[in-house]
Amino acid sequence: MGEKEIRQYLTHLAVNRNVAAATQNQALNAILFLYRQVLNIEIADIGPLVRAKRPQRLPVVLTHEEAKLVLNNLHGTYFLIAALLYGTGLRLIECLRLRVKDVDFQMNQIIVRSGKGQKDRATVFPEFIKEHLRIHLEKVKALHQEDLHEGFGEVYLPFALAEKYPNAAKEWGWQYVFPAAKRSVDPRSGQIRRHHVSEAVIRKAVKAAVRKSGITKNATCHTLRHSFATQLLKNGYDIGTVRFRRNPYGGIVGSQ
Repeated sequence: MGEKEIRQYLTHLAVNRNVAAATQNQALNAILFLYRQVLNIEIADIGPLVRAKRPQRLPVVLTHEEAKLVLNNLHGTYFLIAALLYGTGLRLIECLRLRVKDVDFQMNQIIVRSGKGQKDRATVFPEFIKEHLRIHLEKVKALHQEDLHEGFGEVYLPFALAEKYPNAAKEWGWQYVFPAAKRSVDPRSGQIRRHHVSEAVIRKAVKAAVRKSGITKNATCHTLRHSFATQLLKNGYDIGTVRFRRNPYGGIVGSQ
């Protein structure tokens, strides 16, 4: 059996067995592994086949009142991060990777570096969180000064920036907005550094806040991002086609 039979079998899975797209892909990968790694037979292009359809699911969205309930059940850094997700539409990892220099109080915007598709973009800086973030950054700066005093204070720099700007790793502007509570060993270099807060910790905190709020929706950190987009659409903004546009919170929002 060769390409023809593989194509027929995979089509059979989609048409007659009505399997999920993931199941069909798993079957394809298993067959290719069998032929190439076990039988030492190279499989060429198997040609067109009927693909199992991926389910179309609507994203979970919180109303403005529900989002406020969740935020009210979060405190400190957890509140700040969740508030930014809801008020800016940032992805969780984009929020955690924010550097101090990317938070622009004067221009009323937050810059996302190397976001989806490795593109930079500007997004809104919600007014309601500014003072909270100012106070937070003062504490982070004091923590950074303490690290420097103890002989540490370097932060990971992306790409080749560490070589291009050897002193930048200790500069205040390059520090994470949301640093971890403890320093740790960077597995890439073996250096002791202060990384950003863990994604898992934030997800767990938001999940707990959703439960405390009595909300039955399966809401997550990404739900806050979807809820931000929904608020824009309700206010008449087409975030899919407009690159930069004013939004209900004030500031500029990117379409990515």
